[in-house]
Amino acid sequence: MASHDAVLLTITDQIATITLNRPDRMNALDQTMIAGLADALDQIEADITHIGAVIIEGSGGTFMAGGDVKFFYQLSQTPPDEARPVIEDMIGKVHDIIARINALPRPVIAKLDGAVAGFGISLMNACDLAVAAEDTVFTLAYIHIGTSPDGGSTHSLPRLVGMKKAKEIALLGDRFGAVEAMDYGLINRVVPPVQLASATAQYATRLANGPRDAIAQTKALLNDASENDLSTQLALEAKSFSECAVSADFREGVTAFVEKRSPHFGRS
Repeated sequence: MASHDAVLLTITDQIATITLNRPDRMNALDQTMIAGLADALDQIEADITHIGAVIIEGSGGTFMAGGDVKFFYQLSQTPPDEARPVIEDMIGKVHDIIARINALPRPVIAKLDGAVAGFGISLMNACDLAVAAEDTVFTLAYIHIGTSPDGGSTHSLPRLVGMKKAKEIALLGDRFGAVEAMDYGLINRVVPPVQLASATAQYATRLANGPRDAIAQTKALLNDASENDLSTQLALEAKSFSECAVSADFREGVTAFVEKRSPHFGRS
């Protein structure tokens, strides 16, 4: 186990688990957590060949209650010319984390419970899959403290839920439940709280045992799809398929299909 105070990292059975670890503050994002997330990603990227999937979770029964409002209150008491560079530096680091999660060549799963608020929604949206306990409560929340969103949520929300619903979520900041979040397209699965750990682990184990290069290529293709025209996307698909089709995993996959058995993919 590696730790960075506000963030814990464990790697077990080829699954990396990043745990947001400020339970006394409902895992609110502050500078120590930002540093911890960056450090965890450094370690995952350095050991990526031994990692098949990543889980991001919160400790203490909640995922993330957004930014640390106490920190921002203190910052608001300082002159604007002193506060602005602190905020800009913090946002820059936060956005680097979102970009790194998006670019990670392994699937990232959000394990959600308690509150998912503010940057918690941005972090959830950066993940590839999301599983939520049925009593989880969501809110973008930024509007309630007089600021616009960060963490890429204004990019991800319209693509996930459509523009009208994205504006409703962002401009009103209302709370909504896990079933609604799944109906909106924000999460993949809702389970009873006692099943959250096992349901998330099932996703992670299945992905970790899959064809990793093909999964990485598929994630990248899907991430880029909304920005590309059809001809560009077709060219990228052709290149990706050709690369996968000469791999050991592809040979194993088609052989297993012909032999009517489950494939046993390698760890390339």
